[in-house]
Amino acid sequence: MQDHSALSEPKPLIPLWLKLSYTAFLAVLIPVYWVNYGPTNFLYFCDVALLLTLIGIWREDSLLVSLPAVGILIPQLLWCADFLVELCGGTLTGMTGYMFDDQRSLFLRGLSLFHGWLPILLFFLVRKLGYDRRAFSGWSLICVTLCGISFFLLPAAGAELPDPATPRNVNYVFGMDDAKPQNLLPPLAYLGAWIAALVTLVFTPTHFALRKLCPSPRTSI
Repeated sequence: MQDHSALSEPKPLIPLWLKLSYTAFLAVLIPVYWVNYGPTNFLYFCDVALLLTLIGIWREDSLLVSLPAVGILIPQLLWCADFLVELCGGTLTGMTGYMFDDQRSLFLRGLSLFHGWLPILLFFLVRKLGYDRRAFSGWSLICVTLCGISFFLLPAAGAELPDPATPRNVNYVFGMDDAKPQNLLPPLAYLGAWIAALVTLVFTPTHFALRKLCPSPRTSI
């Protein structure tokens, strides 16, 4: 007699070794980051993306991998470009300056190299699981929420803190320089312009590119 229950369950699309490897990496990164940077570090877009991907990779949930994909593919590519420029002795945005800070251990800085491979992994996952178009509005809402928390509740750029490792200017809501806030616009105007720029110049083109390059999510039979 044919087992219809087995036929109704879709075959896993993500290999187990990848799920276990990714989980093992986060099992190291999360406590190390918590001890060195504190819990507010996990409000950065990239760290939220890491956590969403962890759940999404195990659930094989297209929405949970599409959310971070639409949000961070372009920013992570900018991180990589900035890192390479810094590595060659130049300066692009300064966002990866901490990777060359001798006050931080080489191991701690090495963990941050996930910025280089995470966009590749996310693109692979979305290609496998499909791109969920709800990700654009979902990540835009996440962006507004995280930027609001970072602006109103977390330390500003240039803030004097008891622990200098505590994140300041989370998600760059006070400008690209953590040492001092931008002075081109009033703070609230800059916040609004920053969110608008992210939605229109980062999330929107990524959304359309993923729609073009990736399949639609599979549906269970």
